[in-house]
Amino acid sequence: MATSDPFSDLIVRVAEQRDKTAFAALFDHFAPRLKAYLMRLGADAATAEELTQEVMITLWRKASLFDARRATAATWLFRIARNRRIDALRRDRSALLDAEDPSLRPAAPEDQDDELDARLREDRVREALTALPEEQRELIRRAFFAGLSHSQIADETGLPLGTVKSRIRLAFTRLRRILEADEAVDIE
Repeated sequence: MATSDPFSDLIVRVAEQRDKTAFAALFDHFAPRLKAYLMRLGADAATAEELTQEVMITLWRKASLFDARRATAATWLFRIARNRRIDALRRDRSALLDAEDPSLRPAAPEDQDDELDARLREDRVREALTALPEEQRELIRRAFFAGLSHSQIADETGLPLGTVKSRIRLAFTRLRRILEADEAVDIE
């Protein structure tokens, strides 16, 4: 299949015959032009060189995807180069991070009193869970510790969805009463 673009013919030879001479001719012609183009897009020399190599590897591997009816060889290769540059920018988001951004700083250490209070609350909740009937405790475990949705719990247990929801709600009501009773005892 001969085209008016001699470079398109070379890509067809690479695709159909894995012609290394055709590839070398394409490389010699396009590599410096692609590198210059990538540098105009803002890539440093080393990145532009690396991206150019990737474009040429793509040419070798995917020459069969080239369609001379849709684009010239130059258009196809420069589009690949542009896309590689965009991909590189997406991968290198670290350059966009501001080291002074407060969200990137580690959280302040927790106050020991707050940590102790959190542990006591956890212990109270664990103890309150043991006071629930086994069936309700198991539903709470699946929903909040295993992270299952109510529908998934219904599927796994064979219970109707409404029953799962009402038993979880009932378990919460019991937990609330137990925990409120514990707080009342602590206050006294």
